[in-house]
Amino acid sequence: MILNNKSLFQAENQLTLTPLIFIVLLAFPAASLRAAELPDFSGFWNFTNQSSAENPVAQRLLAALPANTAILADAGATEFPRGEFGGLLPKAAVLARAQAWTPAEELKVENICKMPSIVYAMQGPFPMEIHQGRDIIVIKLEYFDMLRVIFMDGRGHPAADAPHSKLGHSIGHWEDGDLVVETSHLASATITNNGLDHSADLIFSERFHLDGETLWATQFFTDPTNLDNAGARLMAWRRFPGEFIYPYECDPFVYQE
Repeated sequence: MILNNKSLFQAENQLTLTPLIFIVLLAFPAASLRAAELPDFSGFWNFTNQSSAENPVAQRLLAALPANTAILADAGATEFPRGEFGGLLPKAAVLARAQAWTPAEELKVENICKMPSIVYAMQGPFPMEIHQGRDIIVIKLEYFDMLRVIFMDGRGHPAADAPHSKLGHSIGHWEDGDLVVETSHLASATITNNGLDHSADLIFSERFHLDGETLWATQFFTDPTNLDNAGARLMAWRRFPGEFIYPYECDPFVYQE
């Protein structure tokens, strides 16, 4: 995980919110009897390495993944060494580029503050805040000050030729108490921080479940351009009331000293 930081409101092509609209949307209650029964993900969440071995929620989320999915064991601060991709099967040309990668590449000025996509950012050890409204859910990551907007109003994704970004375009819905999110329009970026990148054709989905004060989630992705199989991760966060994330403020020259 590269400890740097640069972009305060990276909502990019998802939505442009004036402060007033932002407040109204977030404060608007989940108004309806059904919405009142939905889990509340709002709050400050810190990554936890809680064991999933005997947790029924974690096991259910893992069991819901398609067969033959490579489950990457690198969530949190864990980093795969050079040449290790957690069971992912890169295409030949993609594998060759990944194997040519060296850690020194990450220390170049042009790379130190290069923001990853949410594929890598969401599984990192940095905390996040979630602000849950009826029609949108906002996930504010400390890592690179990333700001995700998840549309919950039933809209679809934009046209295929719409701009891609590191945040992509996310739509979500509730499914038996789980928040299910699908993200398209992701710009190419790292998967494992060791030379393996996903393409702009990647499709990324997440399933979140609240278990007391622990938020469990799986991410699942397919990328027919760069990978011959699908990948997934399991993550968990603990809620800490009254806490806040801090600015990341990446400065590449600090890491050159």
